[in-house]
Amino acid sequence: MRTALITGATRGLGLETARRLAGAGHTVYLGARDARRGEEAARRIGARPLELDVTSEHSVRTAAKLVREEAGRLDVLVNNAGISGPAASAAEATADDLLTVYDTNVFGAVRVTHAFLPLLEAGEAPVVVNVSSGLGSLTVAADPPAHASSVPVWLPALSYGSSKAALNMVTVQYAHALPHFRINAVDPGLTATDFNGHAGDRTVAEGAEIIVRMATAGPGGPTGGYFSAAGPLPW
Repeated sequence: MRTALITGATRGLGLETARRLAGAGHTVYLGARDARRGEEAARRIGARPLELDVTSEHSVRTAAKLVREEAGRLDVLVNNAGISGPAASAAEATADDLLTVYDTNVFGAVRVTHAFLPLLEAGEAPVVVNVSSGLGSLTVAADPPAHASSVPVWLPALSYGSSKAALNMVTVQYAHALPHFRINAVDPGLTATDFNGHAGDRTVAEGAEIIVRMATAGPGGPTGGYFSAAGPLPW
């Protein structure tokens, strides 16, 4: 039985990923900033609640200590926690806007990955999935019309888009440093969740498909890649 942790998993893509991994027989730790909401969500899907605020070093280290004491290892880490930040263009966004978004979307993923690395090293065929976005593609951002088939929706969102581009680079760096892991970034597509006011054209089940696929791929699966459900995405 494999052990998995999904951050930001009380709703939307995180909750659906946790539900599907638990249904597949994984022992799932459902990461949540709000302990009560985490307990309620975990109970509904047969997961274990784990109080975890990715913006807090103390919270992350406490969560890693608990998983170490209970499970002794981690096989799958899904860095799903993320925020959109203000809907501000490059001309409007401030450095403080970026700091807030990066603290969750980039630094949060690094905090969690770093803290759980010893547990992943103790796991079997360790996997890390970083939930990115098509808005993090530099290639698409440079020429959106030319890449509409791979990322059909593009928005001028400096804070969010640049944070996901940074997360993509974090993914590649970890993949190079840890070749015995499988570490990939994924784009769920524009999924209808609370995150975007349910404005997406994909269901939560459809959006979670690529996350679950990469989380459960066998030892021969890809690493250091950037994928949507349709296949590799341009960096």
